[in-house]
Amino acid sequence: MLIAVASGKGGTGKTTVATNLASSLTGLTGKIQLLDCDVEEPNAHIFLKLTDKNVQPAHTMVPAVDLDKCTCCGACDEICQFSAIAQFGNAILTFPEMCHSCEGCVMVCPEDAISKSSRQLGEVIRGEVNGIDLIYGSLRVGEAMSPPLIDRVREHINPEAITIIDAPPGTSCPVIAAIRNADFVLLVTEPTPFGYNDLVLAVETVRMVGLPFGIVVNRHDVGSSIIHDYAEKEGIPIMMEIPDRRDIAEHYARGVMMCDVLPEMKEKFQSLFNDIKIGVRD
Repeated sequence: MLIAVASGKGGTGKTTVATNLASSLTGLTGKIQLLDCDVEEPNAHIFLKLTDKNVQPAHTMVPAVDLDKCTCCGACDEICQFSAIAQFGNAILTFPEMCHSCEGCVMVCPEDAISKSSRQLGEVIRGEVNGIDLIYGSLRVGEAMSPPLIDRVREHINPEAITIIDAPPGTSCPVIAAIRNADFVLLVTEPTPFGYNDLVLAVETVRMVGLPFGIVVNRHDVGSSIIHDYAEKEGIPIMMEIPDRRDIAEHYARGVMMCDVLPEMKEKFQSLFNDIKIGVRD
């Protein structure tokens, strides 16, 4: 089963839900994976206390032009929608940072003058801690595009495991790359005007890609009933509510997951998983 945890904005508790859900399931079911696809600023490893790491460089394809073969026909320039390869008079220039690695330029070149090269996007880090197989990406500083690195992280999905994906915040391309083909999406929000505004955008995004989803309300007892009113109007299930409690906040500030020290919260996350299974079957 593939469960994605997403949110319309940062700071709502997305990683809190992802890490606590993964930790609460260890020992109750089969293999547990947690993929932190928030590659621009991964932090799941901080809460899981990962120390023994396997670090591998991650690369993506970029074109390399053999100028001795190139006739400057312009086919590569015409097919590239991102201006990563362009013709200027009798010269062909490449801009690797803009390349989306679609390989279109390689396929259309009539002279076989374009070959596949690569450049490093960042790193994929892997390790096991407390029965959880944790994989996360760390994007290279200055890198403009995160989806290719998210794809490298997702290559480690084990179809026989319960896999939880901590998606990037927002509703743009990195989120789509992270949540695609998920069996269920949890949208984490908070009962504030900002939380509501970005939740609406997240709901539109998930509906657009046709995935089943539900809402987790963090700090549900602050703010107003705006999230509940919206969920009722739209027919969206609220899967779980996390209270605004000082002890939870104190543990979080120390990097301690609530499910490890508060038995009632661990039971809530286990119940959340059971409800997700029902939602997937429905």
